[in-house]
Amino acid sequence: MSSVIASTRFSVLDRSRTREGRTDAEALRDTVGLAQELERLGYHRVWVSEHHGVPGVAGSAPTVLAAAVAGATRSIRVGTGGVMLPNHQPLVVAEQFGVLESLFPGRIDMGLGRSVGFTGGVRRALGRDKGDADAFEAQLHELLGWFRGTSPTGVHARPAEGLTVPPFVLAMGEGAAIAARAGLPMVIGDLRNRAKMRRGIDHYRAHFRPSPWASEPYVVISGTVAVAATPEEARRLLVPEAWSMAYSRTHGTFPPLPPAERVEGLAMTDKERGFYESGLAGHLAGTDEQVAHELETVLKETGAQEVLVTTSTYDRTALLDSYRRLADLR
Repeated sequence: MSSVIASTRFSVLDRSRTREGRTDAEALRDTVGLAQELERLGYHRVWVSEHHGVPGVAGSAPTVLAAAVAGATRSIRVGTGGVMLPNHQPLVVAEQFGVLESLFPGRIDMGLGRSVGFTGGVRRALGRDKGDADAFEAQLHELLGWFRGTSPTGVHARPAEGLTVPPFVLAMGEGAAIAARAGLPMVIGDLRNRAKMRRGIDHYRAHFRPSPWASEPYVVISGTVAVAATPEEARRLLVPEAWSMAYSRTHGTFPPLPPAERVEGLAMTDKERGFYESGLAGHLAGTDEQVAHELETVLKETGAQEVLVTTSTYDRTALLDSYRRLADLR
């Protein structure tokens, strides 16, 4: 066993991906059930996501789903990967996390992102536009102020004020610089673009300013990890998500996950095939030994303290087996 891997925290972000022939309700219950299994396997935290108007994702209300996950588990940390702050008023976000922390003290994480919706229609429905992402840093400062009781409005966020809910910045684009200036832990992906990821981490560490929330840099790297008995089985875990991504790039909508065997029998256009093959490449996928070697390499390259695994696939049994195998690498 690698000492680097043994000293690294393993966590999971489950996006409540819907599957062909299954309902959104099943996808949400799958997330709760997976969290219970991850707790038994010794994972450090489980996070849920925020997506709006996406046919293939049931996770649209992360703080609500986080409450269900926390209520169904006992010790694993629970949080969001993330709440997209430009979509919300910081006061309301503080209140929601204050309620979660009050109900499940010492177990709640506040992962925060700056996305404002994938399509123009979604942004209009939310009353937002692309430019709202630029206000993320100011919103982040306001949000943290509600916990500290420093709002100039004279209003107090209850029950958030006085509580400590660890904040994390999802570092897409400008996120690494924002996390460094705010002195917050950073989640950065993806594993398929290691050079870009390392540049973001280097910038974060070089410019990090200690804060009341974190005295030193804390790096979480995120991405897809698939572990199976054979390389072929590991690759099949990647197939449903790779096809959904390829379909979204060629048809403009992100569909539910199809079974791998159906995808493997499809006739694809050259454009679809290109996106599909690209979607299969660059992930940490293979046998236990292969993934352990790749994981050790990327951990040494980045110095990350934690890995947040974001794997989605149609076969939930195979997915759980992958998470079991990954946990056993420690």
